[in-house]
Amino acid sequence: MRRTWCVGLLLGAVLLGGCGDPGSGDEAAPPPPAPGDTPSQTTRQRAEADRRERDAAPDRDAPGRKHDDPAPKAPAGKPRPDVLYLGDSLAMENQDVLGTLLRDQLGARYTSAPYSGTTLCDYLEGTGEDSLVPDKDKAATLVRELRPDYVVLQFWGNAWGYTPCMKGITYDKARQRYLARYEADARRLTDQITEAARDAGVRRPKVVWVSQGPDAITPDRVRHVNGIYRQQATATGDLVSDAGKAVSPASARYTWAEKLPCTAWERAHPEYCTDRADGRTSLHRAKDDYLHFCLAPTTPKSRPCPVRSPGIRRIGQAVTDTLRDHST
Repeated sequence: MRRTWCVGLLLGAVLLGGCGDPGSGDEAAPPPPAPGDTPSQTTRQRAEADRRERDAAPDRDAPGRKHDDPAPKAPAGKPRPDVLYLGDSLAMENQDVLGTLLRDQLGARYTSAPYSGTTLCDYLEGTGEDSLVPDKDKAATLVRELRPDYVVLQFWGNAWGYTPCMKGITYDKARQRYLARYEADARRLTDQITEAARDAGVRRPKVVWVSQGPDAITPDRVRHVNGIYRQQATATGDLVSDAGKAVSPASARYTWAEKLPCTAWERAHPEYCTDRADGRTSLHRAKDDYLHFCLAPTTPKSRPCPVRSPGIRRIGQAVTDTLRDHST
C-alpha cells in the first residue's frame, strides 16, 4: 500500500508540473488523485500552449499583458501607486483580481504581464530563445517603459526542468544547484530592475516578492524559495508580501490544506465561504490540482481565473495590504 501511495503521489507531481519535482519532505502531503480522476492541464502544457500562441500572433498584448483602463482615482490624501505585476501561472490566474483590488482600494495604475511556466530567469534580459517571456515583456524593459513605483514578483519556483533558461536544473536531482541558481537569478533580476530605472532617469521601484503557500509535494522546497525572497528583499531594501500565509493553516505555515476556516471577511461575504455549513472554504480543486487556486477547471490556454476563488482573493488582498502599508 505504501509503495502504491508513493507511486501515485509521484505521478501526481509529474501531472501537476509546477508543483515541483518529487523530493523529500517531512510534512504530510494530500492523498493522490483517485483512480479514474482526470488530472488538470499541467503548467508545462499551458506554457507550451502560450508559446505556440505567442509565436503565431506576437502582438504586444499576447498572451498576458494587460494595461489599466482609464485611471482610477486614488483615495483622498493617498499617493496613487503605479504597479507592475509579473509572474508564472499563479500570477496569470490572479492578475484580474489583484488589479481590481489595487484599483479599488489604492487607486493604483496597474499593468500585468504574467507567463505560465516561468521562473525568474525568464524575465531576465539577455536570455534570448531560452526564455518563455518575449523581449518586450522582460522586467527591465517594462520598468524602462512604464516607470512603476512597485514591481510585484510572484513565482512558485517551478522545479521540473521545463523552462529552458534553467538549463535542466531541477530540485529533485540537484537541490543545492537549483537553490543557488534561484538565489543568483533573484539578485540578477533585482539588479536589472535597478539599472533599468537608472537608464530611464527615474526612482528605482520597490520590488515586492510574493511568498508562496505550502507545496503539497515538497514542502521544504517552497520554504527555501521563500527564504531566498526574504534574503534578497533584506539585501536591497525591498518588500516581502507573505501572501502564502493567507492560504496556509494558522498553526502550520508549510502544511498544505485543501480547505481552511472562513475568515471574518469571507463570513461577511458568504459567496466566498464555500462550505458555510462547517465554516470552511475551498482553496484548491483538490482532486485534480494541488497547486493553483482557481476553482474553475484549467484549460490548454492560460487565462485569468474566470470564477470566484477564495484563495486568489486572499493572495490578492495580502499583496494589496503590503502596498498599502508601505505607501502610508
